[in-house]
Amino acid sequence: MITLEDWALIRRLAAEGEPKAKIAARLGISRTTVIKAVASESPPQYERKAAVTSFTPFEARVRELLLETPTMPATVLAERVGWEGSIRWFRDNVARLRPEQQRIDPADRLVWAAGDAAQCDLWFPPKRIPLEDGTAKLLPVLVITPAHSRFALGRMIPTRKTEDLLLGSWELIEQLGRVPRRLLWDNEPGIGRGKRHADGVDAFMGTLATKLILLPPRDPESKGIVERRNGWFETSFMPGRSFASPADFNEQFIDWLEIANRRVVRTLHASPVDRLQVDLEAMLPLPPIPLHLGWRARIRLGRDYYVRVDTNDYSVDPRAIGRVVDVSADLDRVRVRLDGRVIADHPRAWARSIVITDPAHKAAAAVLRRKFQQPRLVAATDDLARDLGDYDRAFGIVEGCLI
Repeated sequence: MITLEDWALIRRLAAEGEPKAKIAARLGISRTTVIKAVASESPPQYERKAAVTSFTPFEARVRELLLETPTMPATVLAERVGWEGSIRWFRDNVARLRPEQQRIDPADRLVWAAGDAAQCDLWFPPKRIPLEDGTAKLLPVLVITPAHSRFALGRMIPTRKTEDLLLGSWELIEQLGRVPRRLLWDNEPGIGRGKRHADGVDAFMGTLATKLILLPPRDPESKGIVERRNGWFETSFMPGRSFASPADFNEQFIDWLEIANRRVVRTLHASPVDRLQVDLEAMLPLPPIPLHLGWRARIRLGRDYYVRVDTNDYSVDPRAIGRVVDVSADLDRVRVRLDGRVIADHPRAWARSIVITDPAHKAAAAVLRRKFQQPRLVAATDDLARDLGDYDRAFGIVEGCLI
C-alpha cells in the first residue's frame, strides 16, 4: 500500500500530464498501483483484518443478550455466556459492543408558546438550614418557571408532602398573577406517578382550570429549562451565603431572583422580565374562589390538649377538651378553631417530632387541674333532712311491728 504522500504526488503528476508508466518508474511502484491511485476518490487507508481472539466465540451470544437488555452488567454477561478468561478483557469487548446495541432516542427541539406551560421542580440547595430545635437539615425549594419567558419563581417549603407542594405552588402562582395552561412535573410522589395523582391534586388543578402533565421517564428535554435553572442557582446564588433559618433563605432567594430575572438569557437574546408580559397575557386568570389548601383535620380534643400537624405537636386551649375542633396549617402558621373562633395560633415548626406549647395554654391547664383535684363542697339545706319513717316503711316495719 502506498503512503498518503505518494498518493497525493501520483494524482498531482497525473493531473499535470505525466505518463503513468513514467510515474511508476519514478516512484518505484507498479503501473497498476498508479492507475488505482488516479482512479480513487479518497486517500488509501490501512484496514487491519479482524483477528480471531478468545472473545470471538462469545461475541454473537453477547450481542444477543445486549440486544435484549442493553444495560446488563459485564459481570452478568460473563456468567451467562460462560466466560472464564480475564474479566478486564471481557469488559473492554462489552464496552465496544454496547453502543451498537443501545436503542436511539432522538430529542426534538421544543418550542414553548406564550402562556402554554410552566415547568415545576424541587431543588435541594447543598447547604443545611438551621431549624428551631438546633438541628440543621437539607430542605426542598419549589421552583416554577414559565417555559416561554423563563421567569423563575421559587420558595423553600418544609416537606415534599402533597399539602406543602400545593401550598407552595399556589403561593408562587399568586405571585405570578396568572395561571399557566399546563403544569409540567416529574413523577414526584407528592404530586403523582404515572396515571395516579396524589389526593387533592386533581381538585387543585380543577380549581385553577389548568392541566397537570406528569412527564414519562427519560424525558429530560421537557423539563430542561427548570433543571438548568436549578444548576444555575447552585453556581450563582449559593456560593458565599449563609442562612439563619428557612425564612432567611426565602428572603435572600426572593431578593436575588429579582436581579436574576433581569439578566439576558443567551438563547433568547432577552431577559425573562422582558418576555414575561406576553407570557402572562396568554395565561388563564386566577380562580375567583378561595382555595382551601394545606393541612386540615377535624378532631375531638383529648385530655392531652395537643394536636399533631405532620410530625409536630401544638398546644390548644385546654378549655376545649372534649370538644370537636378544626385544625388547619399552611406554610407559616398552625391554627385551631372551635365553632369558628381561633383558640390556638402557632408559628409552624420546620423541625421534626417536637412539641410546641403556648405558656397561656399550660397555665390554663394548671388552673383546671387544681379545680378538678379539689373536693366538691355540698351545701347544707333543709331539703336533705329525711323522715325516718320512710326507712321503716321501706323495710316493712310499721309502729314497731314486722309485717
